[in-house]
Amino acid sequence: MTDLTLYHNPRCSKSRGALELLEARGLTPTVVRYLDTPLTAAQLTDLLRKLNISARQLLRTGEEDYKTLNLADSSLSEDQLITAMATHPKLIERPILVAGDKAVIGRPPEKILELVS
Repeated sequence: MTDLTLYHNPRCSKSRGALELLEARGLTPTVVRYLDTPLTAAQLTDLLRKLNISARQLLRTGEEDYKTLNLADSSLSEDQLITAMATHPKLIERPILVAGDKAVIGRPPEKILELVS
């Protein structure tokens, strides 16, 4: 099996659920607490490629920073959104499981099983 990396927020029930699902299958991912160790813009760009989504699709629109930074503005570029997420990691949707060159957002947590089945 390919190495697994879980971008994880232990305070998030969905993130905890995803980790439990992996562990229940005997899988031990590398856990990255992305709030403690924020991703760089380059890492986020690579992650978006693996997820095959745009930066806007990775944003948590309910976060206060989303409103404060006016990220709903449709004129913002991909790079501007990536910079916002690199600077304010709470804006990143979670959990995210990466397996090799593919990744998936664990919403619901069972969605991560697509990469490990």
